[in-house]
Amino acid sequence: MPCPQRLAARLTAPAIAIALLYPCAVSAQENTTATRAAVLEQAQVDKSQALHPFVPGAVERVMGRVEDVFVTGNMPLHPFFDSAYAGGGFTLGAGYLQHVSAYNTFDLRGSFTFSGYKRIEAAFLAPRLFKRQATLTLLGGWREATQVGFFGIGTENTSADDRANYSFEQPYGGAAMEFRPARSIVVLLGGVEVSEWKQGSGKGTVPSVEEIYTPDTLQGLGSHVTYLRSHAGAGIDFRPSPGYARRGGAYTVVFNDFRDQDDRAGFRRTDYDAIQHIPLGRDMWVLSLHGRVEMASEASGQVIPFYMLPALGGGSSLRGFNSWRFRDRNSLLMQADWRVLANRFLDLALFYDAGRVAAERDDIASGTIKSDYGVGFRFHSALMTPLRIDFAKSNEGLRLVFSSKAAF
Repeated sequence: MPCPQRLAARLTAPAIAIALLYPCAVSAQENTTATRAAVLEQAQVDKSQALHPFVPGAVERVMGRVEDVFVTGNMPLHPFFDSAYAGGGFTLGAGYLQHVSAYNTFDLRGSFTFSGYKRIEAAFLAPRLFKRQATLTLLGGWREATQVGFFGIGTENTSADDRANYSFEQPYGGAAMEFRPARSIVVLLGGVEVSEWKQGSGKGTVPSVEEIYTPDTLQGLGSHVTYLRSHAGAGIDFRPSPGYARRGGAYTVVFNDFRDQDDRAGFRRTDYDAIQHIPLGRDMWVLSLHGRVEMASEASGQVIPFYMLPALGGGSSLRGFNSWRFRDRNSLLMQADWRVLANRFLDLALFYDAGRVAAERDDIASGTIKSDYGVGFRFHSALMTPLRIDFAKSNEGLRLVFSSKAAF
């Protein structure tokens, strides 16, 4: 019989016995297996013939356009939403970016706010120096802020009701470099900047700062200072991107020297910064933590102008308070964001901020802690956060934050 002869070579003894007793059943099983294989093979052929290029959806096209504008530099004319100074309100601006080589770019840009803040600057960026180990930035420009808030010095003895405004103009120019040896996670930072601060009367609905204080009661009031600032630092950065990350971290320390050309207002400041993103639940949830400490000290026989003191408050620090709400020689900031991935382009977030300022370093971790909490939305791509919206609540009210950068 043909059926058992074909099967005998590859079946076990019990299987051979079954095949001898039921040859037609075995033949039917073979036919079914062959038919199924033929169907699968034909389906694969049909699928290969029906292949077509991926067509992005509407949201993916929009986010791709945003990355072209903000990240890749593929669009010469682009929006620019960086205000002259924090607290200026809604910002409008634009820039024109031109490639001067395969990777190097020159960007001329400017912005303004309805409260009178103005900024214009030129930036040269070389991102692939020394075999793609270094990024060089040259920056020069001018900015003006018309109603910057000053609430007093310290944490405990200040009130939102004590606000006074001041203004300043500042021309500036400088160079900064970030170097990653062997393109590793180690980061070395350095740079130099020359700037002139011209502090003046404030505008707005609250008193100007000189109506409440005098040069004897407020250090640096009405001063014009030209600073030569140099900075150097080091750290590690193992995030996928500073603009948007769901894992990794960055830990840096930077030393700043602000040298006054008239030897009246020079000081030094050390900045410690730590960021850690902890993915939870297959990256759907992320716990993001941020801590920052700034410590400033006067040069011998000199004073730090009030507008150069470390400060907390606003959309990048204590989000539930006014910009520049707390000032002193030392500041401590702690932040936590719990982000949930709603879809590929949107994170929902719950956040908490806490911090304080102090005159003495030993007091920075003791005393009154100011805090806020809230909810937020982060519209993002794989590398950047072009829009962040936060609703923050503190004991001084509810604040709405719009930003074109990640919180940290």
